[in-house]
Amino acid sequence: MKDKSYALSNVRPWGADPVDILIEGDRIAGVRPTTRTDAGDVDGGGLLAMPGFVNTHAHIDKSWWGKPWVGYTYSDRPTVEGWIANERAQRDKYGVPNVASSAAVLRQFIRNGTTATRTHIDVDLDVGLRGLECVEAAKAELGDAIQVETVAFPQDGVLRRPGVMQLLDEAAKAGADNIGGLDPGTIDGNVEAVLDGLFDIAVKRDVGLDFHLHEFGSLGVYEFRQVMRRTIDAGLQGRVTISHGFVLGTLPQNVQEEIVEKLAEAGVSWTTVAMGGTAPLPWQQMRQRSVPLGLGTDGIRDLWSPFGDGDMLRVAHQFARLSGLRHDDKLLAAVELATKGGAHFVGRDVHDLVAGSRADIVLVDAENVSDALIRCPPRKLVISGGRIIARDGDVLV
Repeated sequence: MKDKSYALSNVRPWGADPVDILIEGDRIAGVRPTTRTDAGDVDGGGLLAMPGFVNTHAHIDKSWWGKPWVGYTYSDRPTVEGWIANERAQRDKYGVPNVASSAAVLRQFIRNGTTATRTHIDVDLDVGLRGLECVEAAKAELGDAIQVETVAFPQDGVLRRPGVMQLLDEAAKAGADNIGGLDPGTIDGNVEAVLDGLFDIAVKRDVGLDFHLHEFGSLGVYEFRQVMRRTIDAGLQGRVTISHGFVLGTLPQNVQEEIVEKLAEAGVSWTTVAMGGTAPLPWQQMRQRSVPLGLGTDGIRDLWSPFGDGDMLRVAHQFARLSGLRHDDKLLAAVELATKGGAHFVGRDVHDLVAGSRADIVLVDAENVSDALIRCPPRKLVISGGRIIARDGDVLV
């Protein structure tokens, strides 16, 4: 159906009145008042329509999805360093990374209506570029059913593991869309040297940057400021992302406002997994200043946590609960973050139910968007690039 023209008839975009969405190839050609369904058209049955979900922060190489259950074994006081060591010690025993599990996670994304994702892929001295190769093979297995943007990620540090910086350069050269970084102040103990090396690779290889920053207090703020300043100096506006950054929600309002203003000036985007127990982000100020903000699942059933099912509507629900959202316009905003708000993170100018957008569409049985967010109903139909890829939970690719 991808190369055909047809109408997805009698659907309610964002809960509005019924219309027909006209699809030509992999694009939305237009929207018209709903008419009778012609042969070759797809009857939407009056269901609520949303754009495909965009998962802006995943780790599909780490997962054991589709494999026998692995109980959580890390019993010490949880720390980033501890989780890193636990994963490094056990991943080979569970065959992580592997193509089958990465493909299984992507199919689970599709089942839940995700049609594009950005995923971080471990690059270190033990695994080399094997994780990147597994994800590329999984992508190939699914064809164009889901867009996958990659981040070569130094989960075990950069400077403290001599040779990792070179591996990141090789990953960028081999086709990774971005390279990542992790808590340079505590993991490597040298913020400036880590950022120097990563920004140099990004400029040389023409790739983006995505930094996992978990640190609190003045160190966390210092890292934010360093990333933003270096983004401007390197001319990488629009190509740098801060992920997590939990400290931001704990800062005084005037400092939050300063950081958001500088994010906008530097063109630095932000992703969050809306983790329980963290402070809400100043997301409304970010939206007012046009700072791209995306939602993600983080890891799913891996050695860091047994939780996660790949459902971005549930992540939006979690974001709404964490942020104390109740009014319909705010609940709508949470769903927008999980759908059209993710366009920036997968290289799209627009991702919506409008002419010119890629025809990524999800149908659910819900009265309105707020109802969909609160109940997280099953996805009745998932269309990616004009092609039906899932129906009633059955993945067709």
